[in-house]
Amino acid sequence: MANAEHSGRPVEALGATAVGAARTRLRAARLAVWLVAVVLAVRQMAVVLGSPRGERLTDLETWVGPDGVLHVEGSLYDSSRFTGTPFGGLVLKPLTRSAEQALGWGWTFGTLLLVVALGLVAARALPQPAGRRTSLFAAPVAICLLMLSLPVRNTLWLGQTSIIPVLLVLLGCFAVRGQRAGGVLIGLAAALQPTLLLFAPLLWFTERRKAAATTAGTLAALTALAWAAMPHDSYTYWVHHLAGTGLGGAADALANQSLHGALLRLGLSGPLEIALFLTLGAAVVVLGLRRAVRYARDGQLLLAVAVTGCTAIVVAPMAWQHQLLWVLLAVVGRVGRRASDRFVWPVAVVLVMTLPAKMLLPNMATLYPLRDNAVLLAALLAATALPFLSRTSPYYQEPIPTRYAPQVEARWRHIPLLPFLRRVLTRPNLLLELLLIRVTYAAYQQVRLAATGGSNSAGRARAEEHGEQILSLERFLHLDIEHAVNHAVVKIDWLREFFDFYYTSFHFVVPLTVLGVLYWRRPVDYRWARSSLGLTTLLALVGFWLYPLAPPRLMPTLGVIDTVHGVQDFTQPDYGTLTALTNQYAAMPSLHFGWSLWCGLAIAIVARRPWMKALGLLHPLFTVSAIVATGNHWVLDAVGGAAVVGAGFGLAYVFQGPRARVAVAAAEEASGEEERVPVKS
Repeated sequence: MANAEHSGRPVEALGATAVGAARTRLRAARLAVWLVAVVLAVRQMAVVLGSPRGERLTDLETWVGPDGVLHVEGSLYDSSRFTGTPFGGLVLKPLTRSAEQALGWGWTFGTLLLVVALGLVAARALPQPAGRRTSLFAAPVAICLLMLSLPVRNTLWLGQTSIIPVLLVLLGCFAVRGQRAGGVLIGLAAALQPTLLLFAPLLWFTERRKAAATTAGTLAALTALAWAAMPHDSYTYWVHHLAGTGLGGAADALANQSLHGALLRLGLSGPLEIALFLTLGAAVVVLGLRRAVRYARDGQLLLAVAVTGCTAIVVAPMAWQHQLLWVLLAVVGRVGRRASDRFVWPVAVVLVMTLPAKMLLPNMATLYPLRDNAVLLAALLAATALPFLSRTSPYYQEPIPTRYAPQVEARWRHIPLLPFLRRVLTRPNLLLELLLIRVTYAAYQQVRLAATGGSNSAGRARAEEHGEQILSLERFLHLDIEHAVNHAVVKIDWLREFFDFYYTSFHFVVPLTVLGVLYWRRPVDYRWARSSLGLTTLLALVGFWLYPLAPPRLMPTLGVIDTVHGVQDFTQPDYGTLTALTNQYAAMPSLHFGWSLWCGLAIAIVARRPWMKALGLLHPLFTVSAIVATGNHWVLDAVGGAAVVGAGFGLAYVFQGPRARVAVAAAEEASGEEERVPVKS
């Protein structure tokens, strides 16, 4: 303050300047998010329209093609290809000619506009009061999430209409004035998707009884209109197929994320399955509506709408992927008293709704029931079990704060510390950590598979050329020991078996064990170690992409024996490029050695006893011996692995600062010295 006054600049001017700069940054960030939304929309349209005819908009082409179900004189449901209500068919029939004339551009662009409208309405419906940042970023973030979600991508790809019922419900609840107008819109949505009639009791029990009555009346009137216009189709849909049950794909298909589909996938069928479905469905309806009414009375109407929509997903006979947007809307619910727990539910919802289930859970038979029903489980939790916080809770606006290490200065002026890498002193949420680790590893697998250097044959040729380069460099440096070590180990059975076992068994076990021990015993050091490991892996992926490399065992003329995988058949032109699990040419840098070196350094830094430090450093020593002896890596691959590990620790230091434990100790020491220094009068 004294400096400001001495320089002639008033304190108020400095404060106004800081506020203006903050507002400018917020506007720039908001513009950037809107640009991301535009890019995502353009990309989605390009992906759909860039695909060959017959592979895109397949549902729409089935409806409106020369022999489409909306053209036939007979029943809409003769081929079971049309799964909508008779009223939906009645509405779509007049649109068939315009759809045929603009099949692709018009339909896809119109769907994107509906998605944008849905995001805008949802952003306006957030519970109040909302902070300035929330108000600025809610709409573009909502549109980005919608564009990335599997239901929207599926809708665009198939040419479906499932965005319309969701948008009609949101418009009826939040946009239009008057209960009757809202009831008409929600009734129209129910006429297109019958399970949305569950919104009528929600309206009734939240004192919007005119809207509830109008919803039921609109549904009855539109259904009667369709029955009068198409009596045979109406009988087929409502009576023969029991409100559409059995239309479309098989009910036990993975795409059907309803309770009925899950029970069928579990092996139940017949009267037992029907009885169990009706009993459980009734229980879900009661619990879901009671929760929705409670949240609506609490002022969280958007959450109440999402809970009701999730209930409709669970109890619907058929809930296809393009009809599951209600789960994404449930992201607005707040769960957890601690700030570290607050992100678990939103992250889980976003991951479930944007990534294939195979990326969320490992490929293990025991986890198939969870993986195959991931969206259903999310909807079921939102409808019946998750303890969303009430707005009257003291933790709704202010959760228990997370403890952080003292702030430190950035290393360089133009490279600020990253806020999401702040050094936390408390243990992070385990579920969130497991989700992030699993998704990160799945992305790592996908990048390894993609880094083939083009086609399989081109990838092999390029990788072998790089192998020759590495071998020449090693000969120049007198490091070409792979052939000699490999053949020496092959002659000693117990040593070969030891290295084979070490190579195949410890690559994942030891890093996960180190992370687990740090999480449980040393949470202050856990995030630092995890961040450095993540940065190391990211840098390695760049190396895999830029420099595909054939390991010694896949070099045809080198004569190295693959002790782990067996005899190689080099007559196959694509051999070794890809397997079902990984890219065999992702060798430089060696993450086998890199991860082991990370484990050794983490243990050496964190462990208190010298023998623990020494034991930790033995792991990278055994690993580098194993990768060379088994013919799976060059010596220089290990050098590359060490380089990315060093860079990973270095970047973590640059972006995060020193370890939290070191910073806390330094702060405590500094405060102690201040207390010992006498104060001069």
